[in-house]
Amino acid sequence: MLPPDDGSDWIAVAPEPLPVEAATAWATTPRSGAVVVFLGVVRDHAEGREGVHGLTYEAYEDEAASRLAAVAVAARGQWPTSERIALLHRVGHLELSEASVAVVVSSPHRAEAFEAARFCIDTLKETVPIWKQEHWAGGSGWGTGASDLRTIGASGPEATGRSPGPPSGERPSIGSHP
Repeated sequence: MLPPDDGSDWIAVAPEPLPVEAATAWATTPRSGAVVVFLGVVRDHAEGREGVHGLTYEAYEDEAASRLAAVAVAARGQWPTSERIALLHRVGHLELSEASVAVVVSSPHRAEAFEAARFCIDTLKETVPIWKQEHWAGGSGWGTGASDLRTIGASGPEATGRSPGPPSGERPSIGSHP
């Protein structure tokens, strides 16, 4: 996962550990007075499941990357002073405390950076086709709290669309990130 050469948004879906320090350094520009970093990490429990010891993420990587880019475009539409936006998501097996998703937003002012980062993680969870399988002492299963995908910028019942499911062909779990 390497940052873009042109300073545009950094979008990636890959099995490698997330380059959080590199993303933070990349987002820090002379014009930025604020850099907000959000990390979603693997925790030891989920709704109704204690003793979680790992997660496996699956994605349609090309579609996921395309939708991540659309999230960044939508964020820039609402917070045009955003300097840089990095939306990075990991796929594959992750252990406890490993970062699964990183959102980094820089802006001249902290309020806009916080708001844009919150928008990015919330919208990512609702619109990007990435599925989470939880592993615990009693077994494995797709994450709870899933929802249908929605179109970026849309809300209400007409905004949802069915996802074809994870590449493995099992039940999807969209939007159940940490």
